[in-house]
Formats: sequence, C-alpha cells, structure tokens
Amino acid sequence: MTATPHLLTGSGLTLAAIRDLRRRRLPVDLTAEARERVAASRAIVDRLQAGERSYYGINTGFGALAHTRIAAADIEKLQENLILSHAVGVGEEINPELVQLMLLLKANALALGLSGVRPVLVEYLLRFYNAGLSPVVYAQGSLGASGDLAPLAHLTLALLGLGEVWMDGVKRAAPVALESLGLAPLRLRSKEGLALINGTQFMAAHAVHALLRIEDLLRQADLVAALTLEAMRGSATPFDARIHAARPHPGQAEVADNVRRLLAGSEILPSHLNCGKVQDPYSLRCVPQVHGAARDAVRAARAVTETEINAVTDNPLVFPNGDVVSGGNFHGEPLAFALDFLAIATAEIASISERRLYLLLGGDTMGDKKLPKLLMSDTGLNSGFMLPQYAAAALVSENKILAHPASVDSIPSSLGQEDHVSMGATAATKLLRVVANTETVLAIELMSAAQALDFIHPLKAGRGLEAAHAEVRRHLAFAEADRLFHNDIQTSLELLRSGALLAAAETECGPLL
Repeated sequence: MTATPHLLTGSGLTLAAIRDLRRRRLPVDLTAEARERVAASRAIVDRLQAGERSYYGINTGFGALAHTRIAAADIEKLQENLILSHAVGVGEEINPELVQLMLLLKANALALGLSGVRPVLVEYLLRFYNAGLSPVVYAQGSLGASGDLAPLAHLTLALLGLGEVWMDGVKRAAPVALESLGLAPLRLRSKEGLALINGTQFMAAHAVHALLRIEDLLRQADLVAALTLEAMRGSATPFDARIHAARPHPGQAEVADNVRRLLAGSEILPSHLNCGKVQDPYSLRCVPQVHGAARDAVRAARAVTETEINAVTDNPLVFPNGDVVSGGNFHGEPLAFALDFLAIATAEIASISERRLYLLLGGDTMGDKKLPKLLMSDTGLNSGFMLPQYAAAALVSENKILAHPASVDSIPSSLGQEDHVSMGATAATKLLRVVANTETVLAIELMSAAQALDFIHPLKAGRGLEAAHAEVRRHLAFAEADRLFHNDIQTSLELLRSGALLAAAETECGPLL
C-alpha cells in the first residue's frame, strides 16, 4: 500500500515534521495551490524574458557579468553553463542523507512560487527525493553567501543527466538514475539554473541534520550525567526545583527535572546522606546550568533554521505583480551564526562530560562500597579505564578548535561583486564533526559510569538509571581486566545513537524533556 504523501506548501515545515518524514520514509508532493503559484511565477518570467528590459538571471549574465545582456537563442545554454561552471565542489562527498534533505528543502523553497521556475523542475527534485536518489555533492566549495553555489550545482547536475548519483548504496552515472525514473535529462530555461543554485539548502540541510542529532544527544547527556552522579555518590540537592525557579532559564529547569525523574527510587542517594561531603564538583553540581544553556542555544538555532527552511533564499525574486527584485536572501549569515553557536554549545556538552569521566577514574572510599581508581580492581597489571579518558580528552580538545566561529571570517569573490560572505558552509561541515565527537565522548562516559555503578551494586540507582544500566549490560559486559576498549567505545556509541538506551530509561521514568 502506497503511503499518503506529505504535501509541501513552502511554509510550515518543521524539524519535527522532517524527523517524521525521514523516519517513516514518507513520499512528498506539492499542494495544488503551490503548483499554481509556481506556474504563475514562471509565466511572469516567460513574459519578461522576451522584453527589451534586462532582468538579472533571466536575460543577463551572473555575478560580475550581471550587466551583460544574453541573446534569446543563448539563454538555455547560459543556464547549462551556469551549472557546469559552478560545479566546483571539492573534498569528501557528503552523506546521502544530507543530500536528501537538500532535495526536500530546495523543493519546499521553490513551492513558495517566487523563483520563476516551471513546475516540472520541482517535480524532478521530488522524484529524486521520493526514490531515495542522492546526487553526489561535495563538502567544500561554498562560501555561504551567494547561495551554496557549488554544492547546489552538483545537486542540479544529476537533473541534467550529468555527474553521479547514489542509488541503493551504489554510485551510478546520472543518466542511469534518470532512466530508472523514466525521465529525460532536464533542459533548463531562463532563471531556472540560478534558482536552483542560489539558496542556502546545503547549510540548512546540515542545520536540520545536526539539530535532530543534538536534540537526541541532549536527553542522552542528562541520562549519562545522572548515571555518573549516582556512581560518584553525588548529591541530588543541586537539582531541587526551587533553585531553578530562582533562575528561570527554560533549559536549566528541563535538565533538573529530567535528572530528578531519573534519580527517583534511588537507594544510593539515601545511603550517603551523612557522608560529610558538602558540595560536588561543578561537573556534577552544574549539570542543569551547562546542559540547560546548551538546550537554550539549540532552541534559538531551531527557530532560525525553521524560518530558513520555509523561506525563499534565491535571487532575484519574482513577485505576483510582475516585479523582479534583486536582493540578498541567499546570504547565509543567519544560519552561519546559528551553526557556530550550535558548535559552541555542543562542544560544551563534551567538555563537561569528559570532566565527569575524569572524576569517575579517581575512585573513592566512601562507606562499605569502594570505587577503585581507574574503575578496575587489579590495576598495575591493568590500565583500567585510563585510556578511554585519553580518547575523550583528545576529542574535547579537537572540539575547542572546531568551535572557533567560521562566521567571523569573510573573503571577497566574483571580482569584488560578492565582497562579503558568511562562511556558513564551513560552519555547517565542522559542526557535524563536533556533534560526532560529542556523541563519542558521552559514549565513553556512559560505559565508564556503567562500570562504576557495578561497584556500588547491590545498592540500586534510580529506576530509570537501573533500566539504562541493564540496557548497557545487554551489549557490554563488565570489564574485569583490560580488553580492546575500542570495540567497547563503538558499541556504547551505537547504543546511544540507536535510542535504545533512552527508551529503556523512559520505560521507568517516563519521557524525558
């Protein structure tokens, strides 16, 4: 049975909707109203193209050649040349999942009907998306200002029967992909090549992908931090709701609420009420403040991203009254700032995680249950969990470099016509590395906190945490002696990314915020 398609209108697309679309692999299509808007916009371009007046991108050259009039007979060749000349992407190929998002977001932007393209062009994008076909796009080459020119040109090549496409995990020539859809290579008309490569869909796709991962990661971070708090026999007092009501940042309150629910039913907490410790180190005590600030940064970035994916970011814009207006909506500054802020916030999650991990390795001699140094009883012969912390420290240090904002940089291009750029594409690609590094650091803390908690048993942690610990032990055995911890790190990482750990905890404590 064919699934009912999700209808694109050009507005109202949310991260939650995209998550659902991608998870359920739903097809997409345009609403009838969107098709009418696109067709009406194209009719204006067809009328203006034949007139005596010059319109940028319709019957002129591009960039530094914006004042050069193009003969009517050469306009289709001009559009093809635009794509060929701009397909200068270099470096690694981006993940096909990101390319799928680019196709989706470009179709949604064109659906607003201000770009002057034919409906058939949007249809090609949708057909590629629905078939799971991902043109080969490269990570480097965009300045993030006159649109993501290079990556979007590579996306467009496939529609023209050029370049390569990923099909069912195999890279094939673009004509093969078109043939599989029963389509001939698309011939671009005036304005269409420009509409396809002007835009912020490379940056926006990275922002969407990163935000969906970071939102999952933040809930995981609260869970892992609470597991470490129990294993270190820390205090629940800093998570008192009254503290966070006195400083009412929403993210801070959400984190404290999550940790309180995870700690519910703990036997460990009451076991050390009179231990003499006055305060925990900041990496335990200030989890709500640090994790919460990251949540608020994500909230701000999500608002920017959802605005951007429902916006027209090409140039010029073709308005219903016939006006063709040149502007700068392709400039990626809003996304560049958001992407840089996300990198900083995500790097901080890794930073505080590594400090908690370091605390675990120090051990303690509290009460009857001893937590041995390096989380292993027989150290000397064994190095214990010393080296996983080294790996985490290396990733945290790398994140500090990657968190340097790209958006403070600029370099002129196009003979000075494009004299200020956002560098948002660089912010986008390095953000994904920060996210991956942070996921790995949390995975190392997770496996270490689980090891530590085994020394505290049979006293039980909170019900949600015991469920999470049991899920870890389904995949990773307690480490009696040194072993290939690389494999353990990868297993712990896959457990985090799968969502199984969070699901196990939430069966006991309810959905985390």
